[in-house]
Amino acid sequence: MVTLTYQERFRTIKGVFDEFTNRTLFTLQSKGIFDELVGPLSVGKESNVFIALQGDDKVIVKIYRVQNCDFNTMYDYIRKDPRYDFLRRKRRDIILAWAQREYKNLLKAAKSNVRVPKALGWKNHIIVEEFIGDEEAAPPLKDAHPENPEEFFVDVINQMRKMYQNGLIHGDLSSFNILNYNGKAVLIDFSQATLTKTPNSDELLERDIKNIVHFFKKFGINAKVGEVLKKIIKI
Repeated sequence: MVTLTYQERFRTIKGVFDEFTNRTLFTLQSKGIFDELVGPLSVGKESNVFIALQGDDKVIVKIYRVQNCDFNTMYDYIRKDPRYDFLRRKRRDIILAWAQREYKNLLKAAKSNVRVPKALGWKNHIIVEEFIGDEEAAPPLKDAHPENPEEFFVDVINQMRKMYQNGLIHGDLSSFNILNYNGKAVLIDFSQATLTKTPNSDELLERDIKNIVHFFKKFGINAKVGEVLKKIIKI
């Protein structure tokens, strides 16, 4: 592979990102985590998601916005996580911890054999992860309804159960952050995921279940929240 200069690597994004973001991207590139950004994939409330290349393969680069994130809401979530009880209420510290937390959660979910994008790298407010899809990115469940809703519903619940049995709860699960990839559920967006020993973990788990049950009800699946909860927490 041809080694590119700093200027060449950033020729297509100069002026788009601030210097802190540019330096962080350059560090991740220098470590071989990805080669170059290709273009934007989506814009979220707190982050921008880009497609990048690593050799011939696509990867995802997720960049949290440092300046206009709702860091107060982030802090309300993350301060309850025992892994971050040391965190101070400072914008920069919170956003960097938020990105690190998502990276750690992806690693923990993967170790639990949950179907998630592979976490490839992290630094500061940027996460690099596996691209889910073929030529195009796999669509979210809200835009690509399953051919077999009952089978897909069971698959989602099984993924949730694997996470729970290994001490993790997604915390923000819905049809927006479940991908439908070849009829299989792939869970994404783990920034709000937390440990089962977090004080509000039961509340977050029940909310996840309600979201999933409500979505699949339109397909004639009349699951009960309490029954699904028992399946997930069953030892």
